Amino acid sequence: MENAFAIAETTGDGCTVVSVVGELDVATAPDLREHLERAIDRDGLVVADLLGVTFIDSTALGVLIGALKRSQSAGGGLRIAMAEPRILKIFEITGLTELFSIFPTLGEASAQ
Repeated sequence: MENAFAIAETTGDGCTVVSVVGELDVATAPDLREHLERAIDRDGLVVADLLGVTFIDSTALGVLIGALKRSQSAGGGLRIAMAEPRILKIFEITGLTELFSIFPTLGEASAQ
């Protein structure tokens, strides 16, 4: 069974939301990086909507860390919307829950 990957950007309410569906891995991480960099360069606050992510590897985690640093350097911020327990567990094990602002819903992550 092939897992469909999709990424989209929406802008509104003072932030850009980069929504991802499917697996974030070495093959799809460059797409995520491109979208996040473009959003960070355009807006102060970026929300990475990972609610539809079914798998994440270390390459994608590295992209998210790089985007966080880039957003902080630009005076903005990066928030993550994520509810999948298996994905959240990876963030917990790696200590990334201490680094990122993680919210269980897109609405909470997007709130100013």
